[in-house]
Amino acid sequence: MYTISNRLKTFSIILIVLGVLGVAYGFMTSHKSLDEVKSMLVEEHSAHGGGHAAAEPHTAMDVEHDSNSTHDAENHVASMEEHSGSMTTDSTDAGSVHSEGETQMVDHSNVDEGHSTVTEHAEANHDDEHAHHVQGQLAKRPWSALYVAAFFFMMIALGALAFYAIQFAAQAGWSPLLFRVMEGITAYLLPGAIIVVAIAVGSHFIGHNNEIFIWMNEDVVKHDELIQGKAGWLNITGFIIRAIIFIGGWSLYRHFARKFSIAQDNAEEGDNRNFKKSFRISAAFLVFYIYTESMMSWDWIMSVDPHWFSTLFGWYVFASMIVSAVTVIAMVTMYLKGKGLLPQVNNSHIHDLAKYMFGFSIFWTYLWFSQFMLIWYSNIPEEVTYFVTRITDYNLPFFGMLVMNFVFPLLLLMNSDYKRINWFVVMAGIVILFGHYIDIFNMIMPATVGDRWFIGIPEISSILLFAGLFLFIVFTALTKAPLMAKRNPFIHESEHFHY
Repeated sequence: MYTISNRLKTFSIILIVLGVLGVAYGFMTSHKSLDEVKSMLVEEHSAHGGGHAAAEPHTAMDVEHDSNSTHDAENHVASMEEHSGSMTTDSTDAGSVHSEGETQMVDHSNVDEGHSTVTEHAEANHDDEHAHHVQGQLAKRPWSALYVAAFFFMMIALGALAFYAIQFAAQAGWSPLLFRVMEGITAYLLPGAIIVVAIAVGSHFIGHNNEIFIWMNEDVVKHDELIQGKAGWLNITGFIIRAIIFIGGWSLYRHFARKFSIAQDNAEEGDNRNFKKSFRISAAFLVFYIYTESMMSWDWIMSVDPHWFSTLFGWYVFASMIVSAVTVIAMVTMYLKGKGLLPQVNNSHIHDLAKYMFGFSIFWTYLWFSQFMLIWYSNIPEEVTYFVTRITDYNLPFFGMLVMNFVFPLLLLMNSDYKRINWFVVMAGIVILFGHYIDIFNMIMPATVGDRWFIGIPEISSILLFAGLFLFIVFTALTKAPLMAKRNPFIHESEHFHY
């Protein structure tokens, strides 16, 4: 039986405490008054050479504000000109002593003065609207940072559960030695998924205009016909009901798969009834998982941009989920083996895990390119704006993520011999995990904080918080059962697995 060390337990608790303190600091410093935001924007103007650069629109909402302000100014000017013209006619009819030329001069002067006043008024309104918008973006930053980290660690657990089910459904012979590691990682799924939903819904009910998902904001929805057309799906009640179905189904499978796995340990030699039960429920779960994972990715990620959609998105998130999960399985396995546990795990097991890391990294790249190339080439405005925003405002993390998720795994794990070197696999794994965190970051942040992003205290603290919670739950779960599924009918094949 594995016993979690005091050092690891203390380390995870320290991470949680540091994370909580940093997240609290992020929330306390994110709410700025309108005057503070205006002062900040003025400083940005000065830093960028003055002018109105900082007030240029970066999001669809800003563009809409600009358009409304422009139309208002044009309407006011037209009204002023019409009113001025009627005054000229009235004055002439009344036999005014002024000559026609003088009247024309006075009228144009009034129009120019009115035009100048209206323009200044429109600019002031635009500045106020932009300041309000930036104020909202700053307030959403700690919520978004918390959500990105929460989803990232949750998806690792969900990916591990899917990978675990695939091993049973395929009756794989190489992996039974790793089943307890997978079961330990999946223990985080239930609390992790609940936290994700709580953050999503809490951002709406706590505070004002903090919504991570803009379709939860009634003030926005009533002015947006497209979101109104999707209200049958994008509503809080439906969001929560679907989340309960997703989490309930995943957790039920995890509960019974774990129950049958442990029961198989206590079965008599040759009694494989519990293994067969695991096989059947794993096959059924994979069908449920494929549907719910896609819908979950629509609800929990894609709907942050309710005007945009991609038919590949569910598969794209799946690829990121699986490669992150396999990476964590490999790293936990190597940690336990380094402690003298799992002695039967050999270099061939690590080699196979590294092959999955390499293969799913290539699969992720294929899906990323397919989604990007088709949307970019077709150049349909409502589709391509998703990538324009990210390339414009998130250039470094957008392309940096591509390097970390494709180039590094390709170079580090292409050689078969390197897949058997633990420290090499760990190094590749760290890059992969950080790269896929940035991937989730790129999915969420542009829709919530716009160009006000930064990897700072809220983001780092959120990672520390959920990393600590993940380590504590996973390694505590590993203490609940023997680390080897000794009665699994394929356990001997796994012990003698060599490639």
